[in-house]
Amino acid sequence: MDPVENNAWRRMTMLLLSAIITTISGFLFYIHFRLDQGYVIAGGAIAFVLLYFFLQQLWELAVKTVRAFMRMLENTATETILGGTLGLLVGVLLGMLSGIPFYNVPFVGTYLAIIIFLLFSYFGLKIGVARASDLLHRPLFQRKNREEGKKGSAAFVPNRKVVDTSAIIDGRIYDVASSHFLEGTLIIPQFVIEELQHIADSEDSIRRAKGRRGLDILSQMQKNPDVSVEILDEPVEEEREVDMKLLRLCHKFQAAIITNDYNLNKVAELQGIRVLNIHELSNALKIVVYPGETIAINVIKEGKEARQGVGYLEDGTMVVVEDGRGLVGKNVDVTVTSVFQTAAGRMIFSRRAKEGHVMPMLIENASHRA
Repeated sequence: MDPVENNAWRRMTMLLLSAIITTISGFLFYIHFRLDQGYVIAGGAIAFVLLYFFLQQLWELAVKTVRAFMRMLENTATETILGGTLGLLVGVLLGMLSGIPFYNVPFVGTYLAIIIFLLFSYFGLKIGVARASDLLHRPLFQRKNREEGKKGSAAFVPNRKVVDTSAIIDGRIYDVASSHFLEGTLIIPQFVIEELQHIADSEDSIRRAKGRRGLDILSQMQKNPDVSVEILDEPVEEEREVDMKLLRLCHKFQAAIITNDYNLNKVAELQGIRVLNIHELSNALKIVVYPGETIAINVIKEGKEARQGVGYLEDGTMVVVEDGRGLVGKNVDVTVTSVFQTAAGRMIFSRRAKEGHVMPMLIENASHRA
């Protein structure tokens, strides 16, 4: 129905309902209290106007409440809804049974039973929501989900992952997917591709290079037979921001999200969406070294402090060599003295190993990082 016609129909309904209520109320007042007809008509007219505006506000409040409730349901994981419903039902049942003995208590028995009923219902709901994932990951539920998936449900496809723009531009997702560490289908929404095209057309040379790199990575992923990519041309009209559209799709398809965006990462975690962060994966795969270990490093440049040299491990970790300024361009064995984790990443401090005490553990050749 056209919005204008819909509003006109609503106003006519409110007017008719207000007229019926005020007419019946005025008639009852006239019969009961034997009031003068003039007073009844004047009072009815005032009541009609007030009731009409009251019903309008009540209708708008009801519509907003329903929309907010539906939005909350759409942004809540299915397992959370199921767990909360089951917990609430169990809490209501236990509350009713536990409140029965208190009905016989004089004066306060009924109130105690009601309080116990409300408490059990509340805690049942909270426990059901909190433990929903544990409950639904039981073998019975997993077997049921697999059976539903085999029946051809359009919305249920196992191991789906929605990919964010930042993860595509980063580029490492292609290497991870090609090495078979990412199972299932990678969903690339059409609005993500449009965002990449917008970045690639930017006047800023850096943004333009990032956008073109992202489009190249996406093209390589589509051509690779070992990577399952699905371009999803499904509009999400309920949301305007790209991040919120991605989260809405994750809820709809019960999918994880692949992103490097810190804010999107946190919002997704708060909404119960599983997050695969390329940065976190990279940090987890960094080479582990301990103080006292000896490694081979190529000193490629001078450090910021006096007499320091700098090299890199294969994973990009910076290695600072004390008294290494004169070793630039050479492969030397160094002994790790300390390892620091900073906001920018990990940093290793070392000094040149003494001859006769060399136990190389990692062979690094990172001159290409100069």
